[in-house]
Amino acid sequence: MKQRIYLDNAATTQLYPEVFKEMEPYFTEYFANPSGIYQFARESWNVVDKAREEIASVIGAKPEEIYFTGGGSESDNWALKMIAEAYAHKGKHIITSKIEHHAVLHTCAYLEKQGYEITYLPVNEEGRIDLKQLEEAIRKDTLCISIMAANNEIGTIMPIAEIGEIARRKGVLFHTDAVQAFGHIPLSVEDMQIDMLSASGHKINGPKGIGFLYIKKGIKVQSFLHGGAQERGKRAGTHNVPGIVGMAAAARLAQKEMEKRSAYESQLRDYAIGRIEKEIPFAVFSGSRENRLPNNIHFCFRFIEGESLLIMLDAKGICASSGSACTSGSLDPSHVLLAIGRPHEIAHGSLRLTLSEKTTKEEMDRVIDELKKIIERLRSMSPLYEDYKKEQEKSNV
Repeated sequence: MKQRIYLDNAATTQLYPEVFKEMEPYFTEYFANPSGIYQFARESWNVVDKAREEIASVIGAKPEEIYFTGGGSESDNWALKMIAEAYAHKGKHIITSKIEHHAVLHTCAYLEKQGYEITYLPVNEEGRIDLKQLEEAIRKDTLCISIMAANNEIGTIMPIAEIGEIARRKGVLFHTDAVQAFGHIPLSVEDMQIDMLSASGHKINGPKGIGFLYIKKGIKVQSFLHGGAQERGKRAGTHNVPGIVGMAAAARLAQKEMEKRSAYESQLRDYAIGRIEKEIPFAVFSGSRENRLPNNIHFCFRFIEGESLLIMLDAKGICASSGSACTSGSLDPSHVLLAIGRPHEIAHGSLRLTLSEKTTKEEMDRVIDELKKIIERLRSMSPLYEDYKKEQEKSNV
């Protein structure tokens, strides 16, 4: 097998050696529980505080507004369930979109069973909500708007600042799932008027199993995990000190390299998109061309099954996906693709390639060369493609 090419960075990223180097002492040398009262424990406590400050600075927050969690899904769950419980006296209406990550959608489904009403906003063919529709959906009993910063499948970036302005003007809380956006595009909770923000360490070359929830000062914070007094008594459980250190180190690196990294990834992304559109027929581009994550490429290829495509790419040492890693076991087409208007038969032929700053042009050329051959082979076995060609031949007679 040829050298592996990893193009699934939206699912998870490589833990950078320099990040692991900062984490390592807190596995072996400084292993004390930060909740202890002795000096050895205080050393762990101090490093957690420092990490909190570093992460807060990336999004323009105050350190005391950062709450460490086990990851993005926990942060999404906490945000929505907390608002539902703390502000139930105001009403039971929440607004979200049809293309949110399942951590948000499944939490909303749970809240519906508890008597809450959820408005699922449609999106246009690029995957962006209509701001007028959003404003019209707000009611007197609306508690919260939860719209992701950037979509994990098609890479579309939402108009977050505009959503924040509407929410603030209407007196509604605004949560954003920024798991795919944090560390990849600039985010400012103050400028974008964000009240709550979810993020995860392993999407930015940090460790898995660690995330955070930003909660603006003044919001009623309800406990999510009950037990000890960690996270100011709102999220019980012994601090994951190595993970916290690693996420802060990764966030620091991401912020420092963001402009350079974004420019490189965007250029390589656009080069690859151009080749695919020029050289592979019946390739349907997904998402926004202008408002797009720097590293995201998404296409649907007609007359093929995406699962077969992924298996054959894997045989060539190429790691890719058809969409969210959280739904990889499902045979149903992506809810995101259906929401942007893709028919089932086209949505089934989806492919997501997500780059990193270590991805090279030579690697992308090899991937596209292999992709062309695989798609041609799959179509040669497709009865749908044969039927299409026959119909075309008849129409040309």
